[in-house]
Amino acid sequence: MITVMNRIPVKAEYAEAFEARFRDRARLVDGMPGFVRNEVLRPTQPGQPYIVLTYWESREAFEAWTASDAFREGHARSGSLPREAFAGRNELEVHEVLPGPDAG
Repeated sequence: MITVMNRIPVKAEYAEAFEARFRDRARLVDGMPGFVRNEVLRPTQPGQPYIVLTYWESREAFEAWTASDAFREGHARSGSLPREAFAGRNELEVHEVLPGPDAG
């Protein structure tokens, strides 16, 4: 399993609109093969980015999502915020999830 973490620096005055985008998202990813779950983490300190964290069964499943029509449609439907809403560029990180102690 992998996680895909997108660190998104959002200016404070756009935080509510950013969160609304995820509450009202198209949810097209939810039905994609290999998708496990999605979490949006709200910063607790000024200057910290939001983190959009998705879990996938494999990197191939994630890459299939990013190449899909559903990906393009979901991002187009979510309504984009103006460029000035962001305090910098987002950063994408991919990590493998280590097996837990009960894994066979």
